[in-house]
Amino acid sequence: MKARRRNTLTHAIQAALLAGLAMPMLAVAQDEAGEQARTLDTVTVTGTRIKKAEIEGQVPINTITREDLDRTGLTSLGDIIQELTGSGSALNTKFNSSGNFGFPPDGGGVGAGSAQVDLRHLGSKRVLVLVDGVRWVSEASASGVGASTDLNTIPLAIVERIEVLEDGASSLYGSDAIAGVVNIITRRNLDGGQISVGYGEYGKGDGGNTNIDLSWGMTTDRSSLFLGLSHVDQRRISAADREQSRFPVPGTGLAFGSSGTPTGRFIFCDPARAAGTPGFCGDDDNPGMAYDITPDSGVTSPVFDPNDPNGGDFHQFSTADRFNYSPYNLLLTPSKRTGLFGQFRFDITDNLQWYVKALGNRRESTNQAAPEPIFLGPAAGTGNPLSDNIVISAANPYNPFGIDLDSSSNLVLIGRRPVEGGPRVFEQEVDTQYLATGLEGTFDVGTRSWFWDVNLAYSKNKAEQTNYGSYNIFNIALALGDPAACAAVAGCVPLDIFGEGTITNEMLAFIQPVVRDRSEQELSLFSANLSGDLFDNWAGTVAFATGYEYRKYEGWYRPDPLTVAGHYNGVPSLPTAGDYDVNELYAEFSVPLFDNGAGQKLDLSLAGRYSDYSTFGGEFTPKYGLRWQVADELVLRATYAEGFRAPSIGELFGSDSRFDAQLRDPCLIGTDGSPPTGNAANCAALGVPTGAIQVNPQISVVTGGNPDLEPERSRSFSTGFVYSPAFVVDAGIAERLDLEVTFYRHNLEGAVQAIDAQTQLDLCVATLDPLFCGGITRASTGGISSFNNRLTNLGSIKTDGWDFDVFWTLPETTAGRFKVAWQNTWVTRYEAVGAAGQVQPRRIGVEVNDSAVPDWTSNFVVDWTRNAWNASWTVRHISELKEQCGDASFSPFCSDPAAGTNTLDATTYHDLQVGYRFDWLKGLNLTAGANNVFDKDPPICLSCSLNGYDASTYDIPGGRFFYVRANLQF
Repeated sequence: MKARRRNTLTHAIQAALLAGLAMPMLAVAQDEAGEQARTLDTVTVTGTRIKKAEIEGQVPINTITREDLDRTGLTSLGDIIQELTGSGSALNTKFNSSGNFGFPPDGGGVGAGSAQVDLRHLGSKRVLVLVDGVRWVSEASASGVGASTDLNTIPLAIVERIEVLEDGASSLYGSDAIAGVVNIITRRNLDGGQISVGYGEYGKGDGGNTNIDLSWGMTTDRSSLFLGLSHVDQRRISAADREQSRFPVPGTGLAFGSSGTPTGRFIFCDPARAAGTPGFCGDDDNPGMAYDITPDSGVTSPVFDPNDPNGGDFHQFSTADRFNYSPYNLLLTPSKRTGLFGQFRFDITDNLQWYVKALGNRRESTNQAAPEPIFLGPAAGTGNPLSDNIVISAANPYNPFGIDLDSSSNLVLIGRRPVEGGPRVFEQEVDTQYLATGLEGTFDVGTRSWFWDVNLAYSKNKAEQTNYGSYNIFNIALALGDPAACAAVAGCVPLDIFGEGTITNEMLAFIQPVVRDRSEQELSLFSANLSGDLFDNWAGTVAFATGYEYRKYEGWYRPDPLTVAGHYNGVPSLPTAGDYDVNELYAEFSVPLFDNGAGQKLDLSLAGRYSDYSTFGGEFTPKYGLRWQVADELVLRATYAEGFRAPSIGELFGSDSRFDAQLRDPCLIGTDGSPPTGNAANCAALGVPTGAIQVNPQISVVTGGNPDLEPERSRSFSTGFVYSPAFVVDAGIAERLDLEVTFYRHNLEGAVQAIDAQTQLDLCVATLDPLFCGGITRASTGGISSFNNRLTNLGSIKTDGWDFDVFWTLPETTAGRFKVAWQNTWVTRYEAVGAAGQVQPRRIGVEVNDSAVPDWTSNFVVDWTRNAWNASWTVRHISELKEQCGDASFSPFCSDPAAGTNTLDATTYHDLQVGYRFDWLKGLNLTAGANNVFDKDPPICLSCSLNGYDASTYDIPGGRFFYVRANLQF
């Protein structure tokens, strides 16, 4: 399964890396505008490898300064970037993502405890994350080999600023930069020391967050040193502590609870029963005649009366018997992050500098889910033959039914929730290591200066996840079977699942293991770059940059041996391992076309990169740009770029795994009793008997990698203007005013993903087309027994929209200085289409699969400073969304039951911060703030998989968050 390419250069680079040499390339060059700079120069510039190229405003850039970071009151890079108006739904610590989330189709694992970034709603794996211009290693989630970057591996305290390039940039940076680039610039120069201490918690007194940052640096004539130590401790919030999250779907009680209950649900037939009587299910002409019963609450040794299933200690299973798993979940997952970072720079000569950087970071996080259910029988649909094909012996001393319960003949389903074993707890330990070194230099050719650098870097992300509270299905089957076979195995005792509180500690010791999964990713990198001015033409200086880059990716995922053997009762998976390398060459040119010497200029930029991958071959990606400075105050700009994303190790080599999707089977009676919605004739043709009931809303879906995947290819276009009017400055209205408008468009072809599982199921029932039905099989009961949903180069994603930003600095008065920033994004199109033309459910203004594409997001910030005081007010707005109610159409929270849709109202958050600076030592800053000042709760989400919230779009949990922070420089 591994793709390999070896050559002399590869071995030389690897040897250098093993020797500990590494260093980041300088991918972004930008000169800060001075006090005397023209109005237009105040707009941030990046997105080019050409040093000192005068192409300001060529591409849309969003710069988050250190002041912006401090204003948020947040301690995670991911949480901060996810608040940008151009960001989409991405994983964060508000996702309690282990347990039934299972393994997503991309082979990346669940990413528990990580924080990711999505730009333009194209997915986190299509955003390239750089640190000081160097690629950062992708996450190791301990459940797969991911394609996304975990921003929780980068301490916030070491960040000087963040530059977000919201444009296609594969020609400049290579694979993954389809939606854009996030370049995190670290702190470099500090004379003396700095200590920052902060604490925050929610208004209910929970979710405490403590952060301590220590920094020290010194600068001499020829060297600089910076050291930083950071620690963040974010505490948990339970779903039981918020009213909205105490039930699976808010307002519906137990209607959407689980049929895996502490007393057990038993659906089976008695071969001795006559046709037409309860307990008989010999043919399809007598649907629903099987027993569907559960023991009375509190009964530990239930007595069963086959002549009266509602007599004895059993009764007919109903909604009131379902299990409420929600209180066991977490709204905010605990996370401890400790990072140490350092960099040293030394000027060997006036034209040559050497530097070295290193980082070590440890994340310890936890997810929690309800006690793991044990589902047995053909209707369980787990995909594990040990549970789907189980036989429970009549000789089991606890079996109250007096007959064998055999999956091949009379058993339909058993659902037992062993709360005796406690909740499932998933603990992650994630270690990140980074080492880089290199040389930077300049030389002159005639009167022209040239810049060069060579760089080596090595980074590794390694994760281990330990799972407490899961079960060994092999041992469960043995303990439920023939007692003689159980007695022959050391430690085995017969298992009692027939009643409440019946599983003893001795039974648990045999069936409840500790499960450990591990994964790792490594990135080795070498680059060399050259930049300078070539010659003068009629309009100015032609500048260029060129370079070479080599990267090697290695990754593996090793689930617990119990899982590999197929004995794990939870979500199964198999090991994954793979590696590949890439050699790249790039060139970039800045060509002035016109300059009248009076502030009017026209510049052309050209860039191209050739990438040679060991997995699929070569790829060339070009980019073209025009920058027209109409006047000193106005710049028009446009870019066109082609891009690609190479399939990741998980996508290429990921083995079979499973995730549990929240699906509504259109052929079955809903869990709430609602009638089937699918074509009756087609359902019959699929083998679904009339009256068949969907036992659980969660259906297991099997996924896996595909070594034949091709790269994703994209076309990106952006155009807009930057306007900095001088008349407002002359009139005293503003000290500075910048207006930016950008139109963007991304067309992605061959997107690597699986068809939406609900869409595939609906199309199968509607069309009977083998393209959709081929991977879906059903049990004799009508329920889905297996669902294959594999990765492919699916189809296309097309999106476009507008950004409108205003940055206004007012003249300073006796009342102080005010700054206003208003940033907006409107999404005007979002279409995702499968390879066969099937429209995916994700679109503008719709909530689906725990994510959303709002048509308008807006951030409005007012900053105020006066002498030692400072304050800010931030307003964050998310427009209205709609979702399908599904089975919840009867819910009082469903705004339009007739249409089957629910509205998530527009949501606006207000944040306030106040600070004061004392002249003590080199300065003491005290800050206090509150996020969500007006106590706005996130809108209820009926379709979301856990807790009734969309954790990637809204502030979770609801309620005010108060914080204080002290920052001392010495």
